[in-house]
Amino acid sequence: MRRSEVHAAESVACLNQALNRLKAIWEEIGIPEDQRLQRTDVVKKHIKGLLDMMIAEEDRLRKRLMNSIETCRKELDVLCTDLQLPPFEEDEGRTMLQLEKDIRTRLEVLMKQKSQRMKELKALYKQDRELCDVMCLVPFSIDTDSVPSLERLDEYRSYLVGLAKEKDRRHEEFVDIKRQIVGCMEELDRLPDTSFERDVVCEDEEAFCLSNDNIAALRLLLGQLEERKAENVRECDSYRRRIQELWERLRVPQEEREAMAEHRLHSRKKNMNALQAEVERLEELKSQNLKEVMEAIRTELALFWEKCYYSLQQRQDFTPYIDDVFTEELLNLHEMELQSLKEHYENHRELFEGVTKWQESWTLFLELEKKATDPSRFNNRGGNLLKEEKQRADLQKSLRKLEKSLKVQIDAWEEAQNREFLVNGQKFLQYVEAQWEVLRLEKEREKIDRVRSKRTTPFECFYCCYRSPSPTCNSPLDTVFSYHYQWRISYYLKHLRTPGRLGRTPRTVERNKENMSLQNGMDLRGVLKAPAASSVSHCNASINSVASTYSEFSVIFQHVIQANFCPPLINPSNKHASQT
Repeated sequence: MRRSEVHAAESVACLNQALNRLKAIWEEIGIPEDQRLQRTDVVKKHIKGLLDMMIAEEDRLRKRLMNSIETCRKELDVLCTDLQLPPFEEDEGRTMLQLEKDIRTRLEVLMKQKSQRMKELKALYKQDRELCDVMCLVPFSIDTDSVPSLERLDEYRSYLVGLAKEKDRRHEEFVDIKRQIVGCMEELDRLPDTSFERDVVCEDEEAFCLSNDNIAALRLLLGQLEERKAENVRECDSYRRRIQELWERLRVPQEEREAMAEHRLHSRKKNMNALQAEVERLEELKSQNLKEVMEAIRTELALFWEKCYYSLQQRQDFTPYIDDVFTEELLNLHEMELQSLKEHYENHRELFEGVTKWQESWTLFLELEKKATDPSRFNNRGGNLLKEEKQRADLQKSLRKLEKSLKVQIDAWEEAQNREFLVNGQKFLQYVEAQWEVLRLEKEREKIDRVRSKRTTPFECFYCCYRSPSPTCNSPLDTVFSYHYQWRISYYLKHLRTPGRLGRTPRTVERNKENMSLQNGMDLRGVLKAPAASSVSHCNASINSVASTYSEFSVIFQHVIQANFCPPLINPSNKHASQT
């Protein structure tokens, strides 16, 4: 039994006890029955009224609870809808008071969430308005009167983070562009003359509107100022180049040049004015010294002709070069030609530098080729011979590789320019092949000269020794002969091996075979032992019996001399060789 039921039973017991006590008092007093009924009705009315009042009050409480529950339910449903939350689910078996308390507590929680979301939405919207005002953008599309969802708030936050970064980026760009604009205006000696320029240069940086249009206008202004500055730089550089050319041509002293040192570094308006004045002064001075200027220009022309590999005909085509009447018109023609040459060289610098590189490599290669044919190169010290040979081989490979690379570049250039690329009046590849052909012919000539010298020297030596005892030589062969050859032949004859000597080498056998092939046509040892006067006739008779023509005679005699008279020179200091 509940405690409330126990209390109710106790209340009934108290009421019965009170009525019984009243009844006892009435009997003791002797109150009549009708009065007792009246008095009992009064008690009943009092008790009933009190109970009815209590019941009515409790009923009102019940109704208030029911109304509160209903109201909270409606508000809770609205909040759940606004906050995009699932509906509130009531627990079964809950009393009215418990249900009202639960609903009211849930309602308070959701009201607090709604308040926080609306507060955050208001703060975000305020930040959005500020950023949009700075950058002239449209605010974020969101309903500020309704409660945003958590996802919508996250999206709004992310958007504002990106917007803040964009604002910082634009501000940094604005500060950087402003700094460059101020620098350009200082370089140009120029003040801001429009309201926009004054806003950029003079106003506070935080007050400047960072809209896309303003940023684009800033870039445009900076571009215009930089273009104007670049024009000034180009104009000043043109003045400087012209001044340098005139200084060189007029041979202006160094002291006068140093006076312009300040204006050669900067390109402000005052510098440009000073440079322009110097050009005008030098031009006037040039007009007074045409001959010296013309000679300097012609020297420079010749230099660029060399750089551009102009042929003699191309140079002669410029007929004003040989004109001796110095006038302004002639000077202008020379300057135009020089300027055209400079532009031609600069436009095709890569090609000309490649040809120059090939020419330098070719010159070095020819030097190494010349060293390769020098007999003194065998006096090798420190491995120079091997280094030169390796360098020559590497250089030959690099030359061919460079020629292929230049061929590709020249073909592309000729296709683009629709004309031929000439080197000294020839197509480059023809010029290269001609150089290689000249080298090949030179090698062939040297080879033929060496072969001829090897074939004729032994015969000339022998012929000059035994043609006549007279020391006077009238023929070309007599001129070739010298005492040195006489000594070598006498030395070789002294050490000549006989056919019957033991220990002869295969080389000696071959030589004796060649001697035997003459079939007793002439006995060389007999000839050499005979007196000088008789040896000539005997030698002539023997040779005539073998060779009917001079060509046959020279071939046979070459074999004979090589086999018997031209062994390696014996070094007396070599003990083994001398014993052999």
